[in-house]
Amino acid sequence: MDERAALALLADELDPVGDDAAIVDGLVVTTDMLHERTDFPDGTTRYTAGWRSVGASLSDVAAMGAEAIAAVAAYAAPEFDPEELLAFVRGASDVCEGVGAEYVGGDLDGHDEFTVSTTAIGRTADPVRRSGARPDDVVCVTGTLGRTAAALAFFDRGDHDRGNDLFRFEPRVATGRALAPHATAMMDSSDGLARSLHQLADASDCGFAIESDPIPIDDAVAETTAGEDEALERATTFGEDFELVCTIPETEVETVRAATTVPVTPIGSVVADGVTLDGEPLADRGYTH
Repeated sequence: MDERAALALLADELDPVGDDAAIVDGLVVTTDMLHERTDFPDGTTRYTAGWRSVGASLSDVAAMGAEAIAAVAAYAAPEFDPEELLAFVRGASDVCEGVGAEYVGGDLDGHDEFTVSTTAIGRTADPVRRSGARPDDVVCVTGTLGRTAAALAFFDRGDHDRGNDLFRFEPRVATGRALAPHATAMMDSSDGLARSLHQLADASDCGFAIESDPIPIDDAVAETTAGEDEALERATTFGEDFELVCTIPETEVETVRAATTVPVTPIGSVVADGVTLDGEPLADRGYTH
């Protein structure tokens, strides 16, 4: 049973389930777990690990259109190296500071593999869920896609500086706040654009017609792929980019784009059913834990 099957099983036990974060009395609560073998390639610094781990949870707060308040982390490792531990905390603190939140500590534990569990808390009176997309809404994405795929390629090449730089993404908290008054549905793209679209389609009982030309592919992807087709595949299916995927009424798209410094790119529209790319079915492929 993979993560998606496990979540489907738990959906019958937990109510509600399925959004990027839970809402409890106006507070947004979300948690994530990352492991050295699957999430931090050789060459990842502890500073980057702290940034990325906490950033992943802050991205869930952003996807709900919420203000970020604070984050904590449980840090487990075979031994506590002073320099590594301090670097981790500084990375976690810096990513929080960048979105107006505070890193407030956590827990330490011994473990045979470097593992991090993070929790972020936000606040909103009007969360944006995955279930509100409507026919003729415009599908948009923030920033660029494929950044993590390129980062892993640089790590594999031994270019650890480029890999670490690309791994330290900016959680889109401010952009999520700007989108919130307008977006009818939203989630982050941690599982990849294609899988995110299928998840939004299931939650909103709709479909999407996407065009490939406007999909914003990160410039670093071209440095690590053999051509345009491979670059598009990396950008749409690799995942772990932590951008926002949302639907917005067509009449409000330009208002939204003018309200944020991060690019918000229209890539298609909401339709009755099916998920297509350039008129062909888009497979439900993406990052699986």
